[in-house]
Amino acid sequence: MAAQGAIIFEDFFPAMVEKLGEEGFMKELCNGFRLLMDGEKGMITFESLKRNLGLLGLQDMSDEEVISMLREGDLNGDGALDEMEFCTLMFRLSPALMKSSRNLLEEAFITEM
Repeated sequence: MAAQGAIIFEDFFPAMVEKLGEEGFMKELCNGFRLLMDGEKGMITFESLKRNLGLLGLQDMSDEEVISMLREGDLNGDGALDEMEFCTLMFRLSPALMKSSRNLLEEAFITEM
């Protein structure tokens, strides 16, 4: 059972990959990034994410939750998400995609050997 006020994430990504194909899915991820990013900075910032939370149905998130979301994906410590960090975060939030990515990586290693 989720804690009161917790955000429940339902993993729709595998179905999207199946429907759109890998290339189509990556295009949709890029579109999602552009939708959330600050147009001048080319990154998802606290302000741009906060401003666009309604598009995600998350308009009731607190500032602390928004900051936590950014920190989760901020790999280089600059306080914002570039496109690669955003896509990486989306994959990390999808257990099924992480598993299939791991399988593809293992297959690539086996093929190289």
